[in-house]
Amino acid sequence: MIEARGLQVRLGRRAVLQGVDAVFPPGWTAVVGPNGAGKSTLLRALAGLLPPESGGVRLDGRTLADWPARERGQRIAWMAQVTESVSDLSARDVVMLGRIPHLGLVGAPRPQDEAAVEAAMRSTECQDWAHRPLSELSGGERQRVLLARALAVQAPVLLLDEPTAHLDPPHQVALVRLCRALARDQVVVSVLHDLNLALQADRLLVLRDGRTVAQGLRDDPSLHRAMETVFDGSIRVQAAGDGWITVPQVD
Repeated sequence: MIEARGLQVRLGRRAVLQGVDAVFPPGWTAVVGPNGAGKSTLLRALAGLLPPESGGVRLDGRTLADWPARERGQRIAWMAQVTESVSDLSARDVVMLGRIPHLGLVGAPRPQDEAAVEAAMRSTECQDWAHRPLSELSGGERQRVLLARALAVQAPVLLLDEPTAHLDPPHQVALVRLCRALARDQVVVSVLHDLNLALQADRLLVLRDGRTVAQGLRDDPSLHRAMETVFDGSIRVQAAGDGWITVPQVD
């Protein structure tokens, strides 16, 4: 389990997270909210990449700052939003970077590292361009490589910031299936702008203005009302088949 307690993070003069309380148990949690809600900042703080001004993050009941860096790197895998890259590393070499917490910076890959990379690339269907430079890949192809790098860590906590960006619908569906499969044994936390994809998760966390508005199971009516409220009534959550979808409210 990873959790935030009274988490406050300031970027420059602005308090981006203001006393966030959230618990992420085993399973898949989607983090949603309007632009500027603090979703990506929360993920970076959970990964230990941003120091809290107050409050903090606990991993398995232990303050995150108390974990040695290498152990933390083995237990938490983080995937950032895709940015433009000029890396000349091959896709496979990029995925192998996910093994650094296990190998160190100078360790030679072992059979288990090679196997972890192969499995991660199969899971994200990016093995066909394993030897192409990352800089030559499309946005969607690059996204799948960076996701594979996070998976290659084989960490019990997986933090994904906008993992569906640049992906076409078939690969968005594939990602949902992958998150569901991973969530059987791991803590998966993903920031998603697509609310219909977010409603496929086990649980949702709703943020607004750096604060927790609601957190609960995807079929919780109070969670649905909170989603409708933070998006100023522009969407309605309704049942569809055996799940839930959002419907735009244009009137």
